[in-house]
Amino acid sequence: MLRRNIVLTVASVAVLLGASLAVAAQTGELRGHVLIAKADGQKVPLGEAAVDVYRTDLKGTYPTKTNKKGEFVFAGLPYVGTYTVVISHPTAQPTWQADIKAGRGVDYEFVVSPGDGRRPTLEEIKTAMAAAGTPVSGGSGESAADRAKREEALKKNEEIMARNKKAEESNAILQRTFKAGNEAIQAKNYDEAIKQYDEGISADPEHPGAPSLMTNKSIALRSRGIDRFNSGIKQTDDAAKSAAIEAAKKDWKEAAEVANKAVAALKASTPTEPTELEGHKKNLYFAQVARSEAMQLFVKRVDPTQVDAGTVAMQEYIAAETDPVAKAKGERALAQMLFEAGALDKAQAEYQKLIDKNPNDAEALANMGLILFSVGAGLEGEGKKDEAKAKYQEAANFLQQFVDKAPDTHTLKAEAKQVLENLKNQQDVKAEKAPPARRRRP
Repeated sequence: MLRRNIVLTVASVAVLLGASLAVAAQTGELRGHVLIAKADGQKVPLGEAAVDVYRTDLKGTYPTKTNKKGEFVFAGLPYVGTYTVVISHPTAQPTWQADIKAGRGVDYEFVVSPGDGRRPTLEEIKTAMAAAGTPVSGGSGESAADRAKREEALKKNEEIMARNKKAEESNAILQRTFKAGNEAIQAKNYDEAIKQYDEGISADPEHPGAPSLMTNKSIALRSRGIDRFNSGIKQTDDAAKSAAIEAAKKDWKEAAEVANKAVAALKASTPTEPTELEGHKKNLYFAQVARSEAMQLFVKRVDPTQVDAGTVAMQEYIAAETDPVAKAKGERALAQMLFEAGALDKAQAEYQKLIDKNPNDAEALANMGLILFSVGAGLEGEGKKDEAKAKYQEAANFLQQFVDKAPDTHTLKAEAKQVLENLKNQQDVKAEKAPPARRRRP
């Protein structure tokens, strides 16, 4: 196959096409075999038959003879040429076939009958064809059925050659734009990177390497959005600040969309060849990483209503991650995304998982306390005072554990202390002492 997957790395991709393909585009093979029909109707190979190939669009003659099996081959005829093949033998009546092309993968068959052994010239062939009104073949050449079969084979080979040519061109474009885009990302020239990836994707969106360009485009868009956002919040002019932040949000939205396309395309095109599975698996993993990072920003900063789609993206990445440290980081990022998107019930469940794994997880304790405080405030607003107070009590317990365990430099410590003070003064709620940890029996 001419197509290959492109693994997401900063290094340039491997060369996908052999040099032989460039040669094949200039010359082609012409092969065939000659049979002689005996009196009993049996057809047997005819060795030492003269094979004269005349190029008819330009002047050229290529002679050879059949081997003992009646076979002949011309290995390097010009691909664009049009040929007439004439078969003769001292014991046979000559035959011929016109309008033949080289390099189409057809094994031409010629059948001769016993005869006077004439070896006609091209001019004699042209005269005979004009007189017969049959410009395709002469003598005892191909039948209508054989001609139809040959033309169908030629058509299929033309289609294959066209697909191969398109794949060859696509490979060259994808290799060039993938390399140029990666170099632009390294230089933090995200505009140029996005431009290069777009060119590669547009060249052949169905190419197996296109999802890797989509993955890298998502990274470039997400990075450009972060730069635009950071630059925007420093602006003193409100209009300039708003424009920069909106541009960042647009980048994050597009980053999420293109990463989702990359993942979907890779899932839909799992290769069957074992040698291609490893590269495909890596491409899918990198696409899932890019999608999870893009979806976090999209959900938290652009569209919180897409929290379910963001959760799926995060969970699929976490399931695919094999590095324990990275997996734990992904689990924390999922909980934080749910928290910031306002999906408090789902965030609470994720933070509880983190606390179950590590009861001293300060950040999980703090966010769990803040979530429960928000839930309590909502219940209080609905007039459910008893339920609200129960949530406030849980919030106070978690926040106090956080305050006790977190260093004074932690960014949430001052906020946690303030919430605890408000609970004490406004709700008459104080943190309960945590029960002593049970000692496990040996």
